[in-house]
Amino acid sequence: MKFKQTKLRAIRQALVAWYVRHRRDLPWRSTTDPYHIWISEVMAQQTRVSTVIPYYLAFVRRFPCIEDLAGADLDTVLKLWEGLGYYARARNFHRAAKIVSQKMGGRIPDDFEEFKKLPGVGDYIGAAVQSMAFGRAQAVVDGNVKRVLARIFCLDFPVNNGASHGLFLPHARSLLDPDDPGRFNQAMMELGALVCTPKNPGCSLCPLSQFCLGFGRGRVDEFPKRIPSKKVPLFQIAAGIVRRDGKLLITRRKPEGLLGGLWEFPGGKLKQGEDAETACIREIKEETGLTVKIDSRLTRVCHAYTHFKIEMEVFYCRFLSGEIRLNGPEDFRWIRLEEIDQFAFPMANLKFIPLIQAG
Repeated sequence: MKFKQTKLRAIRQALVAWYVRHRRDLPWRSTTDPYHIWISEVMAQQTRVSTVIPYYLAFVRRFPCIEDLAGADLDTVLKLWEGLGYYARARNFHRAAKIVSQKMGGRIPDDFEEFKKLPGVGDYIGAAVQSMAFGRAQAVVDGNVKRVLARIFCLDFPVNNGASHGLFLPHARSLLDPDDPGRFNQAMMELGALVCTPKNPGCSLCPLSQFCLGFGRGRVDEFPKRIPSKKVPLFQIAAGIVRRDGKLLITRRKPEGLLGGLWEFPGGKLKQGEDAETACIREIKEETGLTVKIDSRLTRVCHAYTHFKIEMEVFYCRFLSGEIRLNGPEDFRWIRLEEIDQFAFPMANLKFIPLIQAG
């Protein structure tokens, strides 16, 4: 279905008028600086806005311009990102900043296709930054926008299918205001966040209800369509706090993959039929070459990632013998407890570090 130009104008005017009255006062909405908008959009991927705000403010204070970020080491960047999750976002953004600073004279490309060549910049980030910072007529399609589109047009495309972006995009483009694409994109996302919510949408408050096929046909609750989620696997993990001469052993994950570049206490998955103490000793031996003995159990940590969950048994371990020979991690440190806040750790480790600090 396509709207006629008169209806398209009415949709755009109604949506933007609603947005002007009801939008949230978010710190990145007061700027057209492409770097600051880029930061906010990278952080907001798969993360609540309320969580993003303090991270965004701290990041902008520490790295006011893209050259500042490009000149920082990865440890510093990851430490500022600590707890925000999806650390590949930070690594890619750091890499992209270096490219912009070193090869583009510090100028963020104002061309959609050129911008998308940078690490971590896909269709969503590309459209968001290009439309909001440079006024490029690129339609944003994120989870909120998909939900709005699915209800307006009664679209059967599953929103949680990776291939669905290309199916929703033509509909987003058909509504986009080419004269004010940045504000229109923000209005669409805001509508999905505040009114056209996953459950109990506020249709009586929606500025687009008169244009919405889902509402007009009484089918709002049928959309958006989703592919049923698979059962999330649970992994049993053991980790050891290895102590030697008043210091603790931490290892650094390789830069690629899940939690890449972060520091952690060594450990790994239990094998079938293996108890946690045995797994802890075995994993430390395999990863570091050290022989240790369990002194005591510290705690159990439960944590959920996007596609799996873990239950981690954490032990204090005493160093017995051996020299560090890394197998898996890319680096290690023997640190004093008071130095621990200098390193970026995964959230699962952050959950038990206060117990170590409390003694």
